[in-house]
Amino acid sequence: MLNWNEIDTVLLDMDGTLLDLHFDNHFWVEYLPRRYAEHHGQPVEWGKAEIYPLMAEKQGQLDWYCLDFWTRELGVPIVELKREIAHLIRLRTDAEIFLKALQKSGRQVVLITNAHRDSLSLKMERVELMTYFQRLISSHDFGFPKEAQAFWHALQDEVPFDPQRTLFIDDSLNILRSARDYGVAHLLAVRQPDSRGALRDTEEFDAVDDYSVLTEALGPRSG
Repeated sequence: MLNWNEIDTVLLDMDGTLLDLHFDNHFWVEYLPRRYAEHHGQPVEWGKAEIYPLMAEKQGQLDWYCLDFWTRELGVPIVELKREIAHLIRLRTDAEIFLKALQKSGRQVVLITNAHRDSLSLKMERVELMTYFQRLISSHDFGFPKEAQAFWHALQDEVPFDPQRTLFIDDSLNILRSARDYGVAHLLAVRQPDSRGALRDTEEFDAVDDYSVLTEALGPRSG
């Protein structure tokens, strides 16, 4: 699938790529609407009817990922609510073995996520990821989501990398397309971001099902 001799830098998404997306899906689709409805003394379907249209309106924008925005908009403490179900935060199968192999290979490995810094901090409390990366970058640091070309230019200024010798793995097809437009040569989608969800059609992108396949082929960085 990959020629590791052509890859010096690995950019990795977090939610749905390294971490099981079940936590985030459950929080935004089920838990938040229920707690929001309880806050207003209403049934859960009322909460969904209030929240879902706003989520659809903001999708792909930085506000969609911004916990400060949702706290202001809904009037409920999003970080505290996330903490109530933080036991659901977990690594995907074989992700840690892959990260250890990447670290051993000597490549530049950078986490790039649209997650808000508070969400990133919460997840780092539950799952040890920091030691595997040279940098942990949130798109909120730049003011642009990964869907925007401005994000990739800002990333290049912050963490220089050669797009032609870079692998990027993300569960979002729109974000992969943005990376491709910037010139990132090696792109992989994720077949099943949510362990309790269905396998997805990743359209024009090759996809990873099991990180052990990538790990087996991974050797030291050439040169």
